[in-house]
Amino acid sequence: MKNDTVGQRIRALRKTKKLTQAQLAKVVGVSAPAITEWEKDGYLPKAESVDAMAKFFNVSSQFILKGIDNPPVKDYSHDITEESNVSYTGKLLRRIPVLDFVQAGAWREVVYDGLNPMGHTYTDYEGTHPSDIFSVTVDGLSMSPRFMPNDQLIIDPNLAPQPGDFVIAQNGDYEVTFKKYRVTGYDELGREHFQLMPLNPDFAPLDSKVNNIRIIGVVVSHIQNFR
Repeated sequence: MKNDTVGQRIRALRKTKKLTQAQLAKVVGVSAPAITEWEKDGYLPKAESVDAMAKFFNVSSQFILKGIDNPPVKDYSHDITEESNVSYTGKLLRRIPVLDFVQAGAWREVVYDGLNPMGHTYTDYEGTHPSDIFSVTVDGLSMSPRFMPNDQLIIDPNLAPQPGDFVIAQNGDYEVTFKKYRVTGYDELGREHFQLMPLNPDFAPLDSKVNNIRIIGVVVSHIQNFR
């Protein structure tokens, strides 16, 4: 059947991925009833939702809106041969906010309303509370050469850091930093003393015995562009 409407095209794209309306809603960052209305042509999705679907389905926004330009690409996930050294995970991507370091420091505070992030990105990581997951962009060279400026980090604020984890944290001056977590001992109550270690030796560590440090979240994914 020819897909003459926006709703019909969205439904056809969803079916090619064998997704439910609830699963597609999770990917785009909207409610399941919104997908239902789109597919019934009750109302048109917003531009950012169209862009999110276009990116996920690997088509152009104009294809979704007008049925022109490039059609859906073939799904090669079942064509991988024994000689291939890559595999298709089948995991769904979810839309999450990209925060600057000031917003990240206030992520759990009343002063940040969550409405104006720097942008959005996508991850298949969920954790225990998927709505709490966010992203930040590396700034500076304190964690080079492993982490470089403009690398993207996915942060889970619900994880307790373990020795060797990479974390983002806030000091007593409300400055937010990205470092490696290193345990140095314990106090009389069994609480950890720790240092936040840079990977670049030209930068100094932070010590919890000297600095009032609050761990904001643990890095669970690192995305680096090679070009």
